[in-house]
Amino acid sequence: MSHNSKNQFSPAVIVILIFGIISMMGDIIYESARSANSQYLNLLGISAALVGLVFGIGEFLGYFLRLIAGILSDKSGKHWIFMFLGYGMLLVVPLMGLTRNWNILVVLILMERIGKALRSPAKDTILSGVSENQVGIGFAFGIQEAVDQIGAFVGPLIFTMVFYFSGKNGIAQYQLGYKLLFVPFVILMLFLIYAYRMTKGDNLISTVIKKDLRTEHIRPIFWIYTAFTFFCTLGFVNFSTIGYHLKANNLMSDGNITLLYSVAMVVDAATALLIGKVYDRLKIKTGMRTGGLLVLMVIPALTLLLPFLTLSNSTGLIVIGMIIFGIVMGTHETVMRSAIADITPFDKRGTGYGVFNTSYGLALLGGAALMGLLYDMNMVGVIIAFTCITELIAIILYSKMNNMVKNSHQVEL
Repeated sequence: MSHNSKNQFSPAVIVILIFGIISMMGDIIYESARSANSQYLNLLGISAALVGLVFGIGEFLGYFLRLIAGILSDKSGKHWIFMFLGYGMLLVVPLMGLTRNWNILVVLILMERIGKALRSPAKDTILSGVSENQVGIGFAFGIQEAVDQIGAFVGPLIFTMVFYFSGKNGIAQYQLGYKLLFVPFVILMLFLIYAYRMTKGDNLISTVIKKDLRTEHIRPIFWIYTAFTFFCTLGFVNFSTIGYHLKANNLMSDGNITLLYSVAMVVDAATALLIGKVYDRLKIKTGMRTGGLLVLMVIPALTLLLPFLTLSNSTGLIVIGMIIFGIVMGTHETVMRSAIADITPFDKRGTGYGVFNTSYGLALLGGAALMGLLYDMNMVGVIIAFTCITELIAIILYSKMNNMVKNSHQVEL
């Protein structure tokens, strides 16, 4: 993994940055909506349990379908078709501003998640292929996540500005916020076309595809890793629950809720750059591609703290909790995705991302739906206990994974 200065402005690095801009536009669209969806549904009279179920099903579909999309993109090699279809489906988000029918809104929310499922394995496969012999996979995903999170920060501010400038927090203001998202959608599609032409024109992943990887297999550490991330995510307190808690208890104004989410996304971005670099350095230090997995201990350790802080009635504790929320999310989006590239061969990478993300989505479904139900039943204490149990199981699995890495004397792949 040599990172020479001559690569600083190479076509591969430029494409990685363009991928970041594409993801940034995508985040402006869907993270903006995600910061407001639960409050909007609350205004329409939807219960916390139903909101949790909808978000849980959406997350599950968004990850489960990645298994199918990953396998199909691997077998067909048509990664870009999946990317154009997936990003094109982001159009449903601004369309949410055209209806008050909660049944239609639920369908649009689910369609947005399906679109993400279609594009994600293909995008991660292409990004890992472009970066593998250029700047390091961990740092590349870190760069992309950092640029991506600028969008996650800016997006919710669209709703925040609508609320502040109008002086109201009604349905009309939410609908205006959704409609404004047509602009970043058009910009995103233009950058996607440019990235496609540049990647194809410079043959940036041809050298990776030509490697003789057909005889390689997914190793046991992949399954331990997948189980570890499942339990980490199962106990993770989703923002749909946090946002509902803040709104239902009048702990913050609607504008401040979306602003708080934006702050968490800034923390996410900063964490992504740092943790991605640490991940690559651990690989170099251990001499193994699986060496970066050692950094993952931070996830269950910090996730344990989230329900104690974010579901409290103290504004100060909630702010601290959302900072930790951002750190955990930054680690999720950088290290978890980078690791798949290092523990699966290229020709099985879309499948690996699909299997991993299916497990991840199942965990989000179970966690979000259960926490929403428990919150409706005023059982925050049970939510805390549930998180503690799942994260302790994750720590046990981490220990097993850690031993597998330390006992390895050669590269896993």
